[in-house]
Amino acid sequence: MEKTPRNNAGKKASEQVTECNKLKEPVAICDQLNNEVEIMPIEEIDIAKLIVVVRDQQVLIDRDLAMLYQVETKVLNQKVKRNIARFPERYRFQLTKDEMRELVTNCDRFKNLKHSNSPSYAFTEQGLSMLSAVLSSQKAVDTSIRIMDAFVGMRRYLSSNAHIFQLLDHLEMQQLENKKWKEQTDEKIDLILDKMDTNSPKLLTEQIFATGCVWDAWSYVSDLVRSAKWRIVLIDNFVDDRVLSLLDKRSDGVEAMIHSRYSESFLTDLQKHNAQQREIKFTQLPHRNHDRFLIIDDEVYLLGASVKDMGIGLCAITKMQTTPETVLGLLD
Repeated sequence: MEKTPRNNAGKKASEQVTECNKLKEPVAICDQLNNEVEIMPIEEIDIAKLIVVVRDQQVLIDRDLAMLYQVETKVLNQKVKRNIARFPERYRFQLTKDEMRELVTNCDRFKNLKHSNSPSYAFTEQGLSMLSAVLSSQKAVDTSIRIMDAFVGMRRYLSSNAHIFQLLDHLEMQQLENKKWKEQTDEKIDLILDKMDTNSPKLLTEQIFATGCVWDAWSYVSDLVRSAKWRIVLIDNFVDDRVLSLLDKRSDGVEAMIHSRYSESFLTDLQKHNAQQREIKFTQLPHRNHDRFLIIDDEVYLLGASVKDMGIGLCAITKMQTTPETVLGLLD
């Protein structure tokens, strides 16, 4: 009973990757999305499903970006034009009529653009990073972080499963050419999908980030925070309001505690945060500590840099064998 839906899922994944390999043809991953984004709360939208492939690049269309940033498309593009020197064509480009036609055909949510005379623009990952500097409000910053997390997650997923997508495509072609192979192919696809579940990107016990990989590092730490079941403890000499935003990614019911050095500006930010958001507790470190630690439930991670600076320079995150109580006991 389960073979049909699983094989359909495998077929869809194979179709998407096959299409993504075609140069200059826009492809949208729009399954189960269509017009529902119009009525969903912004925070609940799966941004990965808004990413499309145009000219062999993963991009977001200006209309979808405007929706995420909660501004009019015209306003968003005007802000870009005022800072056009920041957006060379490899960061942001105008869609051709053929590209728009393909996009409208593939994605229901773009149907209303069928007869539009206004140009539409696509933003690459670099362009989206630059856009976060142009739209500088706190809400825009939070939205930019969600967008970049989606791109990082998509890149990891495609990288981890590229060979499996190719194998699925090959098996599908065999199935079409020789119906006698159908049953054998169905079984193989089930095995492949099981392997995809096993090989899907997971939190590694150690991770190294090269200089400049700020978004990759931020995404990794964000995943650690989201994985917490009941507590998060950060031991870090240098924290700011970005750390508060990071800890807000935790699930409901998860307690958060920061051990850091005294800072008037940070305490002011913390008080304002706790007045509106879930409480994040703070304890001043009794003495200066050299290393930084992140405790997720009963696991301890050694951080090679302060959370707010992860990825700026070469750094690593390593899961330790020691217990949280051992580390916390050394703070007294």
